[in-house]
Amino acid sequence: MDAQGRGRGENIDPADQWVLNPTTGEYELRLSPSAPQSPIPAPRGPRNTGAGNPRARSASPDQAPERPGRASPEPETPGRDVPPQRRRRGVREEEPPAGRRGRRPAKKNAKAKKVLLWTSGTVAFLVLATGVGGYLYLEHLNDNITSVSDDGASTGGFKKDQAINILLIGTDKRTGSGNEGYGDKGSEGHADTTILLHVSKDRSNATALSIPRDLIVDIPDCPTEQEDGSQKVIPGETGVRFNTSLGQGGRTPSCTMRTVTELTGIQPDNFMVADFNAVKTLTSAVGGVPVCLGKDINDPDSHLNLPKGTHRIEGEEALAFVRTRHSVGLGGDLSRIQLQQQFLSSLMRELKSNDTLTSPSKMIKLAEAGTKALTVDSQLNSINKLKDLGLELGKLNVKNLTFATVPVVDNPAEKVKATVVLNDAEAPQVFEMIRNDVSFTEVKQQQKKEKAAVAARLKGEKAPASEVRVRILNGGAPSGSAQSTLSWLQVEEGVTKSENAGNAPAEVAKTTLEYAPDQADEARRLADIMGLSGAALKPGESVTNSQGLPTMTLTLGKDFKGAGVKINAPSAKVPDSANKSTADKVVCAE
Repeated sequence: MDAQGRGRGENIDPADQWVLNPTTGEYELRLSPSAPQSPIPAPRGPRNTGAGNPRARSASPDQAPERPGRASPEPETPGRDVPPQRRRRGVREEEPPAGRRGRRPAKKNAKAKKVLLWTSGTVAFLVLATGVGGYLYLEHLNDNITSVSDDGASTGGFKKDQAINILLIGTDKRTGSGNEGYGDKGSEGHADTTILLHVSKDRSNATALSIPRDLIVDIPDCPTEQEDGSQKVIPGETGVRFNTSLGQGGRTPSCTMRTVTELTGIQPDNFMVADFNAVKTLTSAVGGVPVCLGKDINDPDSHLNLPKGTHRIEGEEALAFVRTRHSVGLGGDLSRIQLQQQFLSSLMRELKSNDTLTSPSKMIKLAEAGTKALTVDSQLNSINKLKDLGLELGKLNVKNLTFATVPVVDNPAEKVKATVVLNDAEAPQVFEMIRNDVSFTEVKQQQKKEKAAVAARLKGEKAPASEVRVRILNGGAPSGSAQSTLSWLQVEEGVTKSENAGNAPAEVAKTTLEYAPDQADEARRLADIMGLSGAALKPGESVTNSQGLPTMTLTLGKDFKGAGVKINAPSAKVPDSANKSTADKVVCAE
């Protein structure tokens, strides 16, 4: 089918083909007929009124040609907006009905649900609005989509009533106009930039976790579908760079997916892959992305040359920005990851702040660019599936999207540092939070509340440990926890006035310490010993122990980690080495 048959002929704005129906509040595809071009039905562009259009020459001056399958539109037809006809020589252009001056942009309403488009140096999300589109155009977008098998590595695809995990893979493949100058011309396309996007079950928050390309990992054996439909197992490797999980030895994105599962314990639902061209086409489609530089940058490797300040970048310049690393931070891949996260945050703020998601012409450009730019897995291979995913992502508030990086340390096996390994003290905590659907932003907010509670409840004198009187209950901790805690407090911490009071009446999620007002100094001492936050301290009424003396009540909850381990250890905060930031904050690259 030729370009004009697709509705993309020269000098034709595809948005002119979509007209607001005031009855439904949605845009409809209105196609004018043109000379027959193919026996296959296809969407057509606006009417060609030039000499080459026989309908235009034969039409009566007082009568517009009819659309196929439709009665000729009449000015008095109720409930319908009729697009204004292009002016032709000798034909009087009718005035639009009173109160309507032609086609106007749709007002924001519940039916025009918006969805996110995200683009980083190598990461993109498709955008689409439910009110935009018709069968023929959707079929055209379906034709744009490239998909490859997930080889059974995924969960089988995202589900609307569950948390979502999408693996976003940016490759360094150099195919395409102008990309041969970025070095590694023969690259097969490795996992140059990878982000595991976790969206919570209730869609209230999300975490975008960057995985460094130079992280040393174990790549498992990867059953892979070949071009002829046969299956081949690509052998795994141990102790290699993460980026070799794609492209190396015929590995496909499904192998990167398996590697992420092996690394994190999190099985992705779907994957999306974007190359250099995706960065250029998508940033141009959105009209550019504003970025901030805290210093002048002139990077001969990425070809970025911009002075300090704020700039709007797109196309080649956007690609240069997200590929810059030698001129920012410490000059390595971890610094580039932070730059790309800043870029993503900026793009999302831009989409939220302007009319991109309510502009038909911009939406069409984004839909065209997005469907051509991305390669998706076989479980996400239609525009309707992408739309459904986009609608789920569109429920998210960017303030609750946290960008983080897998905690790593320099590879101790190297004298010249070139790769990194997992930070075993902190990386498992990050993976566990994502697996358990814990919000990074909620944790940060909770930490602020905790600080306020600590300041209010823990401020003041602390009684000596020997004066602390407490009874200990097991309210959901492992069996024997009350007795082991009693022994630890008495022997190691000097809290001799303590006793094991058995099991609590009911299980509790969090460990608590209840105390009377006159026991506040004792509570502060025990909180310090146990690592209890201010929120764990519960002022209440006095109770008595087995000897009839006033005492506090320590109830060990499901968060109890063992005698001698502070309750507020790792799980109470997002590890600092995760380099977390939220999408609503403006950060300047330095």
